Amino acid sequence: MGDLLQIIQFCSLSLSAITAILVIVKPIREKVFGTKHYQDGIKCVLRGEMLRIYYHNKDSGKIRQYEYESFVYCYNAYKSLKGNSFIDKIYQEIKEMEVVS
Repeated sequence: MGDLLQIIQFCSLSLSAITAILVIVKPIREKVFGTKHYQDGIKCVLRGEMLRIYYHNKDSGKIRQYEYESFVYCYNAYKSLKGNSFIDKIYQEIKEMEVVS
């Protein structure tokens, strides 16, 4: 039983150490490889596409199914890249639109 407890404690410490290393490494990796700029660019393109879909359908209150699905895919990708909440209000309005095929 004592050995099992030591293994559990070691694993717990190891996970904490790995987590700490990952938190430190991520900003360094982004700086070295320039991935932050790519993420920002992708967020910008996604936001632009979502706004295009929104303004194209805003007046009619209707949205085609393929546009709705495209908007949802863009929204999920945007939020996974830590996109800000600006688009959340627009997403709520899109969800209230009538979806037509």
